[in-house]
Amino acid sequence: MERSRGFIATPPGATIKEQIIDRGMSQKEFAMRMGMSEKHISKLINGEVHLTVDMARRLELVLGVPLQFWCNLETIYREKLAKVIEENAMDADILLAKKFPYKEMAQNGWVEETAKVEDKVINLRKFFEVVQLDMLQCSLIPAGIACRKLSETEKSYYALLAWAQKAKLEGRKVKTEPIDIKLLKKSIPEIRKMTRMPAREFCKKLSALLAECGIAIVFLPHIGGSFLHGATFYDGNKIVLGLTVRGKDADKFWFSLFHELAHIIYGHIGKIDGTTDEDEKVADLYASETLIPEERFNAFAQSGNITESKIKQFADEEGIDAGIVLGRLQKYGYVQYGWYKNLKKQYIIV
Repeated sequence: MERSRGFIATPPGATIKEQIIDRGMSQKEFAMRMGMSEKHISKLINGEVHLTVDMARRLELVLGVPLQFWCNLETIYREKLAKVIEENAMDADILLAKKFPYKEMAQNGWVEETAKVEDKVINLRKFFEVVQLDMLQCSLIPAGIACRKLSETEKSYYALLAWAQKAKLEGRKVKTEPIDIKLLKKSIPEIRKMTRMPAREFCKKLSALLAECGIAIVFLPHIGGSFLHGATFYDGNKIVLGLTVRGKDADKFWFSLFHELAHIIYGHIGKIDGTTDEDEKVADLYASETLIPEERFNAFAQSGNITESKIKQFADEEGIDAGIVLGRLQKYGYVQYGWYKNLKKQYIIV
């Protein structure tokens, strides 16, 4: 017997058990009369196997109860069992659904807006392509994901799951060549030059270049509480590289991009347990050195009397966006936050 809040599913076996008890018949004797093993009869009584038409015919002969009665009893049981399973699954999924940033997902158009929690569950199941959200517990995020985030909380965990799934769905739309890490390495200087281009120019160019390397780059809005900047993972025969860009300063965007590219180049993605702290440090160092080599940055930063014009001049010499130079100076305390705001660019998803 299976129960849920609104349904009780009683297997035909309960009625069979009553019938053989009324006849003073042991289960062993009943199995012999049915021409079946005692083990199979036990499973039948406990509802572990279907009551087939052949079995209903045997029951009619042994117990004198019409075949159609048993067939109807089985049909009713299976219908109620399905309702019990669905209701219990819905109750479990309602608890899980509350952990996802549904409101933001709806605002971004990832799922339909609704106030009814049952509808949220159905929409989330469709979004994650599962029949039950509980299945996500087995593999919450794409295997071997490498991501740059600033904190780890339960909220950020579920936000990452939603964000990564959206990146996966969008990545399917991008046609790529076979994965080619050597080509990616050769393309790094060209990608670095794009930091000086307007977003409307570099987006298509960057997407096309990475697609040739077998990488589908996806730009997605930030999800509150995720602390996420970017994530990279395998999806079939391509690599999906997702970046958050809504309201993001250019220096943070490019650092996140090269951080994720480092994970690809150094083979950090695809690990069963995800990236290690050391992997993240390596990726940070690669991004930092690629954008502005430490030796040249230190020489400039320690030269003294840093002005807006000098920042622009150094950026021109390095062939990089001035906002990236300013961001580095601010990070290490050479320039106060709020200074030279006009040098900072922000990218917004359109």
